Amino acid sequence: MGRPRRPLLDRERITTTALAVVDELGDLSVPQIAKRLGVQTASVYHHVDGRDGIIELLRERVVSGIDPQTLAGAPWDAAMAAWARSYRAAFAAHPRTIPLLMASPVRAPEVLDHYERAVTLLLDAGFALPDVMPVIIGLENLVLGSALDLAAPEAMWEVADETATPRLAAALGAAPEGRADHAFELALAGYLAHARSLLTVPQADG
Repeated sequence: MGRPRRPLLDRERITTTALAVVDELGDLSVPQIAKRLGVQTASVYHHVDGRDGIIELLRERVVSGIDPQTLAGAPWDAAMAAWARSYRAAFAAHPRTIPLLMASPVRAPEVLDHYERAVTLLLDAGFALPDVMPVIIGLENLVLGSALDLAAPEAMWEVADETATPRLAAALGAAPEGRADHAFELALAGYLAHARSLLTVPQADG
């Protein structure tokens, strides 16, 4: 028999399969991945460092949807806003990966490079070193929470009796379409306003 034209198993196929499992079930195990791929569990371990290794591959795959060039823009706040929107879109495509990734340290060099760019952007803008990571983490909390919100039903409140909660009913009726998008932009504007107040170097207008 001739040799197969491509390997039966590789990290790319493992990642694609794992992402499909998490999108469907919200969790994963190495035996699950092996079964979907039609191989023995031990074969998967030849390519990845167990479940933790697969989770890091998932992080790389999802983060690959974020445009790192947004962090090369100017001014810094516009760059951070553009990064936040790209970041949100990437994770909104796979919201069930968020709890898994939040419980695992970031190790992948490609992902760490995003943080290096963000740190550099903020330091160059004049942020004090102790403020840099809280500013980045705060933005991540906003982004990931909003990515989960995008996966929620558009109508999150069911008011059966408007007379019991008349003001809530009125507010829901007056809310614009695209609840998650409007809430994200509101929170992002507030976040950026506070971040500007932390600057140690006055910024020029314009």
